[in-house]
Amino acid sequence: MRIGELANLTGVSARSLRYYEEQGLLAPLRAENGYRVYSELDAIRAGNIRDLLDAGLTLDEVRPALVNGCLNVPLRDVPYCEEQLRLATDRLAALDDRIAALQALRGRLAKHIDETASRRPAAGTD
Repeated sequence: MRIGELANLTGVSARSLRYYEEQGLLAPLRAENGYRVYSELDAIRAGNIRDLLDAGLTLDEVRPALVNGCLNVPLRDVPYCEEQLRLATDRLAALDDRIAALQALRGRLAKHIDETASRRPAAGTD
């Protein structure tokens, strides 16, 4: 199938499909006219990549799943492979750490604002 057909089938834009190819995540064949020709396996992989990116993983975190063959079947049909589950768990922990750091920063900023505002002279006082 051609890139437009794959984009329609998977919901992945043609631009993203070309980027996945550039990043080594897809390897379509080329027709004599130079057009990309995608297989059913490419469709499965593209859909899985989209789902993993939508879940919050990065392309660097998705790449090991491809190498381990974890993207060759629809992820909704089988559980994550062990490597992918570990990567997703690590990503979630990193996000939790970032959220906690941002909440602490927000608390310090809110305290600073409150302290600054409380030192401000009351309205009408010179």
